[in-house]
Amino acid sequence: MGKKKETGSKEHKTDKMKIEECTEKRLRALEPNAVKTKVTNTVEEVQDDYITAYQNRLATHMDELKWLYYELYRSNEQSFQYFLSLLDKYARERSPELRALDQERMRKPQWFKGNNLIGVLLYTNCFGKDLKGVEKRIPYLKECGFNYMHLMPILESPKEKSDGGYAVSNFHKVQPELGTMDDLKSLCSVCHEEGISVCLDFVMNHCSEEHEWVKRAKNGEQEFQDRFFMFNDWGLPNEFERTVPQVFPESAPGNFTYCEEAKKVVMTTFYPYQWDLNYGNPTVLNDMLENMLFLCNQGADVFRLDAVPYIWKKLGTNCRNLPEVHTLVRIFRMAMEIVAPGVLLLGEVVMEPQKVVPYFGSLEKPQCHMLYNVTTMASTWHTVATQDTRLMQHQLGQVFALPKDMVFLNYLRCHDDIGWGLDYAFLEQFSITEIPHKAFLNAYFRGFTEDSDARGELYNDDPVRGDARLCGTTASLCGLEAAAYEKDEHKIKAALQLDLMLHAFLLSQSGIPVLYSGDEIGQENDYSYHEDDIKKVDSRYLHRGNFPWDKAEKRKKKGSIEEKIFTGLKELEDLRRKHKAFSTMADTWIIDTKNIHVLAFGRYYEGEKILCFYNFARSEQVAYVSEVEDYVDLLSGKSCKARDLVLPAHGFLWLKTSFV
Repeated sequence: MGKKKETGSKEHKTDKMKIEECTEKRLRALEPNAVKTKVTNTVEEVQDDYITAYQNRLATHMDELKWLYYELYRSNEQSFQYFLSLLDKYARERSPELRALDQERMRKPQWFKGNNLIGVLLYTNCFGKDLKGVEKRIPYLKECGFNYMHLMPILESPKEKSDGGYAVSNFHKVQPELGTMDDLKSLCSVCHEEGISVCLDFVMNHCSEEHEWVKRAKNGEQEFQDRFFMFNDWGLPNEFERTVPQVFPESAPGNFTYCEEAKKVVMTTFYPYQWDLNYGNPTVLNDMLENMLFLCNQGADVFRLDAVPYIWKKLGTNCRNLPEVHTLVRIFRMAMEIVAPGVLLLGEVVMEPQKVVPYFGSLEKPQCHMLYNVTTMASTWHTVATQDTRLMQHQLGQVFALPKDMVFLNYLRCHDDIGWGLDYAFLEQFSITEIPHKAFLNAYFRGFTEDSDARGELYNDDPVRGDARLCGTTASLCGLEAAAYEKDEHKIKAALQLDLMLHAFLLSQSGIPVLYSGDEIGQENDYSYHEDDIKKVDSRYLHRGNFPWDKAEKRKKKGSIEEKIFTGLKELEDLRRKHKAFSTMADTWIIDTKNIHVLAFGRYYEGEKILCFYNFARSEQVAYVSEVEDYVDLLSGKSCKARDLVLPAHGFLWLKTSFV
C-alpha cells in the first residue's frame, strides 16, 4: 500500500508541475513580459480544488440542466443520470494542461473579446498534408500573426461521399491519411504552448451512412433505427415535404431518401448519404455530447457547431430554428461550462440577422459564445460590385446596436460558397429586386460585365428559381488572377488595393477576424478540380486548392505581389493589436460621409477614438466629414484633420485621436 501511495504522489506532482509549466508557457506566448505567478498550493490542494470547482459548476447549473432535460425527454431520469455520468467522466479525465488552460481563461473570461485574436481557416491536407505537417508549419502561422486556427473537418469520412468532411463516419477517429487522434492531441498541445487556439468542426445534424449507427439501423436494430427518422412508407415524409424547404434542390432534391437495405424512408436534409439524427431521442443527445467531450479532451478550444438550426424536427414546421434547438444548444453550453469552461461554442447559422442573434441566448442563459457574421460577409461583396455602401451602412448599424457581449466571427472568404441572402426588403427602396440582382452579382464576379476583372464560378445554379451562389478566392474575386494573367501592372495595382482595403475593413470590425488560408499571399482559384471525378461536381473546390508553398516563399521577395499582400496585412494586424479601440468591447457608430461610395464608422474605447473610412468606388472619392479633433493617420504616422477626406479608388484610412 505504501508503494502504491508513493507512486500516486509522484503522479500528482507531475500533474502539478505540468499545470505550472503550461501556464507559464501560455503566459510567455500571449504576454511576453508577464511574470510567472508562483503556485504555492500543495499537490493535494491542487487536485481537491479542481474537483471542488467542477462540482461547484455542476451545482450551479444543475436545476436548469435537469429542468431542460426533463422538458425535452419527459422526465427520463435514467437518461439524465447517464448524461451526468458523462460530465463527471470527462471532467475527471481532463489533462493537467487543459485544466490549467481552463483556469487561466476563467480568470480572464473576456479573453476572446479583445483585439488580440486573429484567425486562419485551413484544410489539413491542403496546408500540411497531414496533422504532423500542420504542426511543422506552426512557425509560418505565427509569422502570419495567426493565433486562432480553424482546422476544417478532420474526422473519418468516406472519400466518395464526404461532403468535404461533413459526413462523419466516426467521431472518435481522424481521417487516416490526415493522421491519428494522438497527432491531433499533439498538435493542440503545441498550439497551446505557442498561444494558438484550435477550432474543430462538430457536425451536429447528421452522420455518414457509413457510421456504425446507420449500419446497425440498416440491419434492422430498432435501438439504432430510433436514432434517425425512419418511416415505413412515404406518407409522413410527404407531409414533411409540404413545409420543409430543400437545402440543395439541384444537387440533392428533397429531404428524404429510400433505404433499400432497411426498406424504409430516411430523412436526409442535406445529402442522401447524410442521415439526420433524431435529437428527440435522449440517447442521441447523450452520445453526441460524449463525442464532443471526447474531442474537447483532445485539446480543442472552440467547436464550430455545423448546421445547428436544423437539429430539431417537427411535422408541420420548416424544421429550422425551432425552440427545442435553443434548448439543446443551451444544454451543450452548460455542459462545456461544467467540464471545460475554457472551451467556446461557435454557431454556424447561415440566416438573416433576426434569426442569427437568438443563438447568443441571453446574458443570464447564454448559448453560443460566438456566431458567424454571414450577413456582413455577403454584404461586403455586394458593396464591391455595386460601389454603393447604403446596404452595408444599414447592416452594420444593426450589428453596432447589439450588446457588446455578442461576439461575431468575421470573414471575407471561407471554405463555402457566397450566398446572396441580402436584405432585399431594404434594397427594394433603391429599385433593386432579388432575382435580377443575384444575376448581376453572379455575372460581375465571373467577369461577365465590362467593369469587372473578377473570376469566380457558380455553385448550385437553380435556373427555375433564378438562384445561384458563388465560389472563388479573395484574390481572384478582387481581380488579381485576371490582372496577373494579363500582366497588366495597372490592374495588378488596383486588385492589390482592393484586396488590402477589404482586409482592412475585416480587421476593423468588432469580433474575431478570420482569414481563409492563402489569402495572406493572394492565393488564386484552383481549376484542377474540374479534372477530378469526385470533386468536379462541387465548384466549391475552386477555392479549396492546395496551399502554394512556392508562392508563399515569394513573400520574402521585395516588391512581389505576395510580399505586398503579406506585409500589408501584417501591418494592419499589428495596428489592430496595438490599438485598444479595435476591441470587441468598443463603442461603434456609423459616420455619414455624404457619399454613398464611402463607408465610414467610428470606434471608441478607454480614451482612444479611431475613425475608419473605406472607398468602395473604382474612382477617387471624397468623404465629406468634419470632425473637430486632431488625428494621426495610423498607416502613415502623419498628423491630419478629419475633414473632407480624399480617398483614391478602393482607398482606406484609419485615423486615431486620444482623450487623456
